[in-house]
Amino acid sequence: MTAAQKETLGFQTEVKQLLNLMIHSLYSNKEIFLRELVSNASDAADKLRFLALSNGDLYEGDAELRVRVSVDKEANTITISDNGIGMSRDEVISSLGTIAKSGTAEFFQNLTGDQAKDSQLIGQFGVGFYSAFIVADAVTVVTRKAGEKAAVEWHSKGEGEYTLAEVEKEGRGTDIILHLREDEQEFLDDFRLRGIVTKYSDHISIPVEMYKEPVPESEGPDGEKIEAKPGEWEAINRATALWTRDKSEISEEEYKEFYKHVGHDWEEPLTWAHNKVEGKTEYTSLLYIPKKAPFDLWNRDRQGGLKLYVQRVFIMDDAEQFMPSYLRFVKGLLDSNDLPLNVSREILQDNKITQAIRKGCTSRVLKMLERMGKNKPEEYQTFWNEFGQVIKEGPAEDMANKEAIAKLLRFSSTHTDESTQNVSLEQYIERMKEGQDKIYYVVADSFEAAKNSPHLEIFRKKGIEVLLLSDRVDEWMMSHLTEFEEKQLQSITRGDLDLGDLDDEETKKAQEESEKEVEGLVERVKGVLGDKVKEVRFTHRLTDSPACVVADEHDMSSQMQKLMESVGQAVPEAKPVFELNPEHQLVKHLNVEQDEDKFAQWSEVLLDQALLAERGSLKDPAGFVTRLNKLMLDLSK
Repeated sequence: MTAAQKETLGFQTEVKQLLNLMIHSLYSNKEIFLRELVSNASDAADKLRFLALSNGDLYEGDAELRVRVSVDKEANTITISDNGIGMSRDEVISSLGTIAKSGTAEFFQNLTGDQAKDSQLIGQFGVGFYSAFIVADAVTVVTRKAGEKAAVEWHSKGEGEYTLAEVEKEGRGTDIILHLREDEQEFLDDFRLRGIVTKYSDHISIPVEMYKEPVPESEGPDGEKIEAKPGEWEAINRATALWTRDKSEISEEEYKEFYKHVGHDWEEPLTWAHNKVEGKTEYTSLLYIPKKAPFDLWNRDRQGGLKLYVQRVFIMDDAEQFMPSYLRFVKGLLDSNDLPLNVSREILQDNKITQAIRKGCTSRVLKMLERMGKNKPEEYQTFWNEFGQVIKEGPAEDMANKEAIAKLLRFSSTHTDESTQNVSLEQYIERMKEGQDKIYYVVADSFEAAKNSPHLEIFRKKGIEVLLLSDRVDEWMMSHLTEFEEKQLQSITRGDLDLGDLDDEETKKAQEESEKEVEGLVERVKGVLGDKVKEVRFTHRLTDSPACVVADEHDMSSQMQKLMESVGQAVPEAKPVFELNPEHQLVKHLNVEQDEDKFAQWSEVLLDQALLAERGSLKDPAGFVTRLNKLMLDLSK
């Protein structure tokens, strides 16, 4: 190969930054590079096995798939070779010259400068190949795609550019040659490498082989002849799919390491469930709950799902048909005995077996999370902080499991000091007042807005707990979650307030008296405000505020209107119900105001204040300021 045959190209900008992190020893646990490269080689073998189902010629007469790890001490190199699917020239550029599928912008925005914390991000962004530069000052990749003749050599020192050249390669697959740095000689030790492979890659379902040196003929201590043994490649892992083994044979460490392989994550999982289902539908599932949310959890184009195997043959990554959208963070795999080997995504869409497996896996995940919430609340809080907003999509998507999903929900409330969402609906019911038959909640734009909502005043006075909701998805969720354990969920900003048995006769009598004192005010205010409001009425939900607005029982709430408008949906106009507190001094002042112009201005100002407290904005803020200034000037005379 001559220099003229080589082509020099530049890395994507973000790759340069990433390589700089790697080269400056981002990781304290350097041996992980071997796990990542062996894992990638195993994936390449899986993909070949799948494609060969419809085109056996891709095996090229060699159907024994394997990964080989070899050392050349003189050249100071480690080589990881596989006979998997291999890569074409374009695939090399796409996979090794860019991080096109890894969300690089988000990755670098999340870097903190703390090496320990930053190292955990790498796994979330799918850049395992670049871990090679943790120990190597140069990397060479020689690869030939199965079924093609041309092979490609990729070479880089991680300094901003790489070279490409067309070469010859006898077998299909990929060889990755790491040119080790001078201070990484420990990885040239055969025993050290075997230990790393056994530790991290024992679960790989194809053999990971290392060369066993020949043994010359020799004489034993008693003079007996010991025959020579030729050198050979030997498997140093079990080469048995971990999920096919009995649970009692698998250690926690093996489960955790397998998760890092199947989930492409550098952190350990929070929990997992390994089950073999027999009967009408037979399948094995190994499902993991991650500790951290992926950076692209909210990306609509993000591919997610489980790895699908059929009779231990890899079929596809990201089979989303087996898990509902609100559980899209679950990682793991399924191995079915009932699906055909040539199953496609289209067949999976309406397949009865798929539906049965999906139902079973969904139920298993929900039960796994419920157990975590009851038995390991601290771990569950970690989970909720990462994935709670995704779970909140569940009540609208999965009617069959609505009650089970509701048990997983966590909220802030007036009985907690912080914004942390750690109150379950079951805990709320346990703390309900005697005579209380509803679960009360308020939805607002922020925790502070919810916590300081005027609608809470009567509830605080009576010591009734109210759930405080402020996530964008909350209003949508609550429109589908109307009941839990036979208790109705009631928004305190919707409809007329009826506390039922929580109000004693003495209180009700006092409320009636206060309304009589300002009798006729409602009609006057309604006459001034006209069609700006749907209705004007007295309320006793307030203790410190003069007025508030609420949504009619059958109208869309202000939060739902905002949500629909934010996604470009047309929103039908819903006029608010204007409620006055007859016991407040401002309302009493309004009642005795004889100047009709001032009466109108006071009515408008009270409505605008109520709208501002409820919605956080006004259609005509300048008009509100003008009216308020005029009234203040009148009072100062």
